[in-house]
Amino acid sequence: MIPKRTPSEIEKIEAAGKIVVDTLGLLAGSIQPGVQTVELDAIAERFIRSRGATPSCKGYHGYPASICASPNALVVHGIPGPYQLRDGDIVTIDLAVTYEGWIADAARTFAVGSISAVARDLVKVSESALHAGVERCRAGNRMGDVSHAIQQVTEGAGFSVLKALRGHGVGRRLHEEPLIPNFGKPGTGPLLEPGMVLAIEPMVSAGSSETRMSDDGWAVFAQDGALTAHSEFTVAVTPSECRILTRW
Repeated sequence: MIPKRTPSEIEKIEAAGKIVVDTLGLLAGSIQPGVQTVELDAIAERFIRSRGATPSCKGYHGYPASICASPNALVVHGIPGPYQLRDGDIVTIDLAVTYEGWIADAARTFAVGSISAVARDLVKVSESALHAGVERCRAGNRMGDVSHAIQQVTEGAGFSVLKALRGHGVGRRLHEEPLIPNFGKPGTGPLLEPGMVLAIEPMVSAGSSETRMSDDGWAVFAQDGALTAHSEFTVAVTPSECRILTRW
């Protein structure tokens, strides 16, 4: 059962989304060589709580931090720690905020210093794939239309979608129905209807489409060690458009 939200509930999710976007903007100024990912986590948590909100990830199934910080081949769910960002890294910051009982989610991959052409292209493609998916996320379309658009942009640029990782619904809980693959066939899957709130999130690789789980039970890596990038918006399907609630 895919939840459908009222216009006033979508406004509340967007209020949480504003804090998500502002947090990402604040972190952008601190992402530079020599900074530890645990420092980024502390900055994010202080800011989120200063806005009267809470970091949704912290404590979620025992997750210990307020953000996920995932550099290079680490795709998602990187626990912040002593890792120092290096010139040439790319790092994804993924975070969610709970505000007055409603949750919004977003992720963005940042360049650290001067990055390679491949890294630059990969980040750009992840963002282009996100926008292509959002463009298809309209009432009357099917989920497969969204998934196919993401896959088409990614593979058309010579990169791979990481097939084990998917987007999801979001609202009252961090992960709700439906799961949203980043690959698929047009015209298949659930019908998109007004009121659905979805986290669309291409996770793409410069190598193969396979992943591996780390020993900590959280971090997911590209199996072949290739660079990865991840871009995410929370969006709401309305009668007339796809409304982006966490546009960074």
